[in-house]
Amino acid sequence: MTTAQLTALLPLICLAGTAVVLLLVLAVTRSHRVVVGFTLAGLAAALFAMTRAVSQGAQAVTALLMIDRFALLYTGLLTLIGIGLVLLSFLYLETRTRMKGEYYILLMLALAGGAVLASSAHFVSFFLGLEMISVSLFALAAYRRDDPAGIEAGMKYLVLAGVATAMLLFGAALLYARYGTMVFAALGDAITPGTTDLLTLAGVALVVVGIAFKLTLAPFHLWAPDVYEGAPAPVTAFIATISKAAVFALLLRLFTQVTLRDNAALFAIFAVLAVASIFIGNLLGLQQMNLKRVLAYSSVANMGYLLIAFLAGGPAGAIAATFYLAAYLPALLGIFTLLTALSGSGRDADRIADFAGLAWRRPVLAAAFTVLLLSLAGIPLTGGFIGKFYVALTGVSAALAGGTAFWLLVVSLVVGSVIGLFYYLRIVLAFFQRVPVGEEPSAINRQMPDAAAIVLAISTAAVLWLGVLPGNTLTLISLLLEEWFR
Repeated sequence: MTTAQLTALLPLICLAGTAVVLLLVLAVTRSHRVVVGFTLAGLAAALFAMTRAVSQGAQAVTALLMIDRFALLYTGLLTLIGIGLVLLSFLYLETRTRMKGEYYILLMLALAGGAVLASSAHFVSFFLGLEMISVSLFALAAYRRDDPAGIEAGMKYLVLAGVATAMLLFGAALLYARYGTMVFAALGDAITPGTTDLLTLAGVALVVVGIAFKLTLAPFHLWAPDVYEGAPAPVTAFIATISKAAVFALLLRLFTQVTLRDNAALFAIFAVLAVASIFIGNLLGLQQMNLKRVLAYSSVANMGYLLIAFLAGGPAGAIAATFYLAAYLPALLGIFTLLTALSGSGRDADRIADFAGLAWRRPVLAAAFTVLLLSLAGIPLTGGFIGKFYVALTGVSAALAGGTAFWLLVVSLVVGSVIGLFYYLRIVLAFFQRVPVGEEPSAINRQMPDAAAIVLAISTAAVLWLGVLPGNTLTLISLLLEEWFR
């Protein structure tokens, strides 16, 4: 291995190495604060290593990993969100369980799996990264052994994720049987865009099913509402943010080699998934009174929006999708920060009714919560609006270039966003509900810890910054991704 390859690999080494260091730390001390300190130090080291790795250019580290600017961009995004999730987890675990240290080992292994997915160039590394995330999440969802809902969520995720993984592996096996390789680039060269080979189409379709499950694309989303509701709030936040972003990065990398618009069958599969996700996610979200379930169905719709940029392809599509994620993830992180900070030791404050009257008792928190929700809804002056605008723009550009099916996708985005606005505004209206003195939900009276206040402030500021001054972020993303397409 050359020095350049080792330097490019340093961020991943830092993430995986932190999990090993935590094992050694736990052999010496069980102090929760010490474990969190080492975890944050490992994440900071990974971020620093990325500043060194980005100057090395694209480095193929064996046939399994391609560490280029695309991989480093997504690894950096995952790591930044990971820092917020560590702070959320600290707040959540401080008063809830005695076994705290092992949680962070699982968290770091899952984060390392996300980095592997973003760097994958081979189906073997794809599978390893995916399983690092999945196996860790099985345990994290059921981490509180005294919580039946969490154990149920972990079991549901275990069983259904196992089925999805089996389909993915079967699809990879079919592609290997047909072409004799599992390297993404080699498959891209071998598969002609307009192929009608049944073995190829069956293999790709099974791989897509496995990915669709992880992204909660309809109709493979049925596990999400129950798992979101039953898992601890920080674990739900991880599933909604890092897990989704890592798998989407893999999706972009895997299908960059194949021009989707030139393969009618493949394009049709993704287009149907996008439209179904947008409408099913938004329509079912209208019926929910539990905030976690609302966010579960919201994530189904948002993954549908992302598929529009993905289908548009090229640098413009990748840039739009990446910016959308850069705005979407902080909004979710901020919402789960509020949910975690205002929850009691018995259960999460995850019902919409738990926030009734928040605007009258805690106006600053209500304002921040409203900004984050409006960003998810795509209201102007928030990052979510700019993200949806660029996704729609890529769809319109693709439609004008001859892809008439994109008009349906763009219309679906607009209509879906209007439908989604109703369930976001319903939550905001609950903040202004008049509640008699002494009958307020206990959640709105809980003290906001300093760590939660910092994460919330940064998340809200990021959403507003991306909505008002998106230029620098778009320039950075364009600089990193346009080189990837050369």
